[in-house]
Amino acid sequence: MIKEIFITTFNDIESASKNFNATDDSKKFDFKVVVISITVAISLLLINYCSSFESTVNLVHTINPKSANAINKFFYEGQFAQLNRLTHWNLVLTISYLLIPIFIIKIILKEPLKDYGLNFNNGLSDYKLFLIMLVIMIPVLFVISFNTSFQTKYPFYQLNNNEPINYKFLIWEIEYFFQFFTLEFFFRGFLLQGLKNRFGYYSVFIMTLPYCMIHFAKPMPEAIAAIIAGIVLGTFALRSKNIWLGVFIHCSIAITMDIFALWQKNLLHF
Repeated sequence: MIKEIFITTFNDIESASKNFNATDDSKKFDFKVVVISITVAISLLLINYCSSFESTVNLVHTINPKSANAINKFFYEGQFAQLNRLTHWNLVLTISYLLIPIFIIKIILKEPLKDYGLNFNNGLSDYKLFLIMLVIMIPVLFVISFNTSFQTKYPFYQLNNNEPINYKFLIWEIEYFFQFFTLEFFFRGFLLQGLKNRFGYYSVFIMTLPYCMIHFAKPMPEAIAAIIAGIVLGTFALRSKNIWLGVFIHCSIAITMDIFALWQKNLLHF
């Protein structure tokens, strides 16, 4: 079944791309490809240099030294400090992965968002693939959870010893899930769907390059898995013309990883 999906998707997307490249419009300067490529580069640059809360702290100190104490308390002191730091990261991702691309699509390219994966047509048609991937990934994640680097990295919201799972942790999990929506929209929506007419199925591999690179700061097995995930989720997104299967898979795997990490550290209690 999976082999058939890949072959069928490849043939369909390549056929559509050949039809596009046979038109007169394809012979013109491809403004859309240039705009999408530059937008992706700028968004990733913002994430790399601005997503760290330390960058905001330093910026505030430079612009308005009088606010130094307030910004320090916001990020370093009080019961919400850790959540504030994580929310800052999530906010930068939301701007870079979601808001900037939406602005480009609607204002610059003047195209509907549904053409970039934000539609519900065939959104759950591949639910069997979703279940298959979970069956494959859960045992793999269980084994990986014994790795010290995994336990150190996850969950992002760190609970202290004997600290129960609380509302701040749950707030972060909701933010974390939303982050996967923005990520899927950026890579499997904006970048992939935006390039498919020009590059056909090979836009999957173009998208997979930056997708793998954003995982460089994570454990190596996860970065390697990102290459496979990029190709698989990219194919599913081209097949269904939406991002929802990728969102559901990401959220399911993320909550599984957090649960395993909490279990390994004896913190899985309320």
